[in-house]
Amino acid sequence: MRKKFNSILMLCSILLILGCSQDNLEKNYILVPGGDVDIGSEEGLSSEQPVSKYSVKSFYLSVHPVTVKQFRDFVEATNYQTEADRYGNSGVFSFIKQQWYMHDGANWEYPLGRSNQMAIDDHPVTQVSWNDAIAYTLWKGVRLPTEIEWEHAARNGINSRSKYPWGNKFKVNNKFRANVWQGTFPFINTNEDGFMTTSSVTEFPPTSLGLYDMAGNVWEWTSSEYQEGNSVPMRTIKGGSFLCEPDFCHGYRVSSRMGTTPDTSLMHTGFRTARN
Repeated sequence: MRKKFNSILMLCSILLILGCSQDNLEKNYILVPGGDVDIGSEEGLSSEQPVSKYSVKSFYLSVHPVTVKQFRDFVEATNYQTEADRYGNSGVFSFIKQQWYMHDGANWEYPLGRSNQMAIDDHPVTQVSWNDAIAYTLWKGVRLPTEIEWEHAARNGINSRSKYPWGNKFKVNNKFRANVWQGTFPFINTNEDGFMTTSSVTEFPPTSLGLYDMAGNVWEWTSSEYQEGNSVPMRTIKGGSFLCEPDFCHGYRVSSRMGTTPDTSLMHTGFRTARN
């Protein structure tokens, strides 16, 4: 009788754990349905051409980019030191000098340097390299999405040919749909959306799939190599950031892509995670 009771108790515990895990999965991840997708755009930059067709299996993608709080949990649990911390500096854009520079002390906690505001918990973590992102995914038991998966998700899993995840107009009902640069980069930012740098990961409306920040806020690392004749290994980033504007890079278009070296950390680059 005792053995039977213990077996039932163990089974209940397993089911409870599985139930919690499933609840956690449904809460933090969105199921992106598989299907065929046309990656790229004939109207985009040369790096987005030609349009190529791929078949994507269903997968889960995190509802929003990894936040400062989520990354802090990782650092506190593992004592991980980011590459920016090890190097002692990281890439910061000066709004006054209108150029990028290496800022001593800039890291994931202080993206603009220690003399500026500390990173806010519900904002996307930045100043993390591709290598840092990989370390986080290994700890979490997840992975980075591939470039094709990321764009398939931004096309809402239905191969939408819209310029943005929500359609072809940047504003909907006269409201901004993403955190980007308003004005002429790098000279004038009218800051109409209220954010000079990052915003909360749920500040702007989600896509029809339920994903936040698939355009703007921060560029996001993918697992894919960026192969455009570059002489050094690079990884693809997607989604654009608060520094993007149409006449400069228009990086928040679905098809837009850039390449960055895996050890680079910048104040406008973060990541989100995926799982099978």
